[in-house]
Amino acid sequence: MKSDPLSAAFAALADPTRRAMLTRLCEGEATVNEIAAPFDLSLPAISKHLKVLEGAGLISRGRAAQFRPCRLEPGPLKDVADWVERYRRFWDESLDRLDSYLKEIQHKEKSDDA
Repeated sequence: MKSDPLSAAFAALADPTRRAMLTRLCEGEATVNEIAAPFDLSLPAISKHLKVLEGAGLISRGRAAQFRPCRLEPGPLKDVADWVERYRRFWDESLDRLDSYLKEIQHKEKSDDA
């Protein structure tokens, strides 16, 4: 069963190595060797990580002579950010209600003490 794009993006982002690769690509295009440089991983392992990122639509690979530079594709990251934003609003509203409730309790306690 093929997963939906959002699930694929979250699965790809679940790995810290892949997140670090995306962070590197925020600086601009990079070759596989440039992406691999900071990691103590084999090139086949790096390639597997890149294939996951590419499969999730988070990166694309171009062709420049014998090089295949990787570049960040922001669309799926925007989808992730939009999804997370809905829950941020939920938590903000929940915490605002909790804050109001606590202020109400404190006010009642002050009134009872007076």
